[in-house]
Amino acid sequence: MDILIKIIVCFIAGVGAGLGTGFAGMSAAAAISPLLITFLGMDAYEAVGIALASDVLASAFSAYTYWKNKHLDVRNGIIMMITVLVFTAIGSWVASFVPSTTMTDLSFLMTMMLGIKFIVWPVTRTYDHMQTLSKTQQVLRSVISGTVIGSICGFVGAGGGMMMLLVLTMVLGYELKTAVGTSVFIMSFTALTGSVSHFVIDGAPDWLCLAVCIASTLLWAQIAAKIANKADTKTLNRVTGVVLLAIGLSVLGVNIFKNFFI
Repeated sequence: MDILIKIIVCFIAGVGAGLGTGFAGMSAAAAISPLLITFLGMDAYEAVGIALASDVLASAFSAYTYWKNKHLDVRNGIIMMITVLVFTAIGSWVASFVPSTTMTDLSFLMTMMLGIKFIVWPVTRTYDHMQTLSKTQQVLRSVISGTVIGSICGFVGAGGGMMMLLVLTMVLGYELKTAVGTSVFIMSFTALTGSVSHFVIDGAPDWLCLAVCIASTLLWAQIAAKIANKADTKTLNRVTGVVLLAIGLSVLGVNIFKNFFI
């Protein structure tokens, strides 16, 4: 029975993570970590490692789907990815000298707010809008955005995919599909770096949880990515908003359950 419960929890966690990745370019940690910690009693560090490992293939295959449909900005994505990785490391180092903050507890609130934003104020610009910026402006904004995202992720330890989606649409002026495609492209590399680091430091994870989470996340991320690339902009905004809002409410519910019933 314990094994069955473990498989069910991991599968459900993968469903949420996969839909968040495929539709919104979110990190799997937003959905997987809270469920594994709350319902399986898993150590937080191990849960984050499993979530990051689940992100690698799901993000990589989703990025390939978006690339096939010409919704991925590889050049600026690589520039931002390098900057994110560098400043995530710097942010993590700085955070080691600072007492824990409550910022990570607000990540679910930010997720819900972003979901409401896409429902109420959808991103309707087209790919051509991105080309109004000069190459220099695009590179400069990519570096600045990567610096901000990496610093926040390293210091707070969460919110990478969500922050990237917000910055790509509102700062760099990406249309939604290209923003999600570029986000999952970057996340595939950052998740690989993060998961390897976690497993090297903490040792081997729970292999059953890891396998189920990876398989479930990959499956649902591919389903979501294929639907997203075929959907019109208005529908995609609404679906993305609903998925973000649902994930935020789910994490809030898990936190309430943990605080009051465990």
